[in-house]
Amino acid sequence: MGSGTGSGKVADARGAVGGLDAFSGIIQNHMASHGEANIMNDWTRHYLQAAGSLEKWRPLIDAEIEATHRVVADLIPPPCLDILVQRSTFVIREIGMVGRAWGPNLFSIAFDPNNANFECCLTDGTLRRQVAHEVHHCLRFAGPGYGRTLGEALVSEGLAGQFVARLFNNPPEPWECAIRTPMQFLPDQATLTATYDHNRWFFGTHDLPHWLGYSLGFELVGRWLNQQSAVDGALLVNVPAAKVLATYCADPRVAEKHYPHLRQTWID
Repeated sequence: MGSGTGSGKVADARGAVGGLDAFSGIIQNHMASHGEANIMNDWTRHYLQAAGSLEKWRPLIDAEIEATHRVVADLIPPPCLDILVQRSTFVIREIGMVGRAWGPNLFSIAFDPNNANFECCLTDGTLRRQVAHEVHHCLRFAGPGYGRTLGEALVSEGLAGQFVARLFNNPPEPWECAIRTPMQFLPDQATLTATYDHNRWFFGTHDLPHWLGYSLGFELVGRWLNQQSAVDGALLVNVPAAKVLATYCADPRVAEKHYPHLRQTWID
């Protein structure tokens, strides 16, 4: 599910959206009866063919996924996963690929070999980071979930981005630094705790800047991390969204304006 143009960051995880569980079950049942190659004991990849072959690049893709597994395992036990790999023109234009998590045990990655940035993504660490990003979404699906409110989605995306940064010590991705001062767009508590238009907040399909949600979420979680003495892999996956958002209650002026209820709940 993309922005419709193939140029935007795909909505790579949504919390408990109707139909996703059923889709995941159908895909996994199909894969169970059509065996594919095991990469490791707990991650199995499945190359889809209908949209075209990736056979030329398969050894490199597999090697990068295996490398990501090893890096993730240094921080937190990797979940048991099925990984769908396919060709598609609906990718992030800037990197030639995209990922999407479907649930606790399934994510997909898509590549466009005709994209000018495609081959670089296989060798410059981009593929590893995107796989790790989706692995975090899968882990969070198994815990508190991605979330249905704007605040929960911002935190889930920010946590995934900061998880990747912890693993690879990389600078923010383009969508994580697309807005120079994202905090100016931080909405009030009522907006944060309500259901929301994902395309508007994350893809700028209406009145908000493109990739705002990713930039704002990355900044929110980064500021929360800066106030913690120690954060292990489990906390980086499972911290409640409300606790991250409540960080901003440390400033009484912000608390009064945005988070009066959360301030009473979380600030010690």
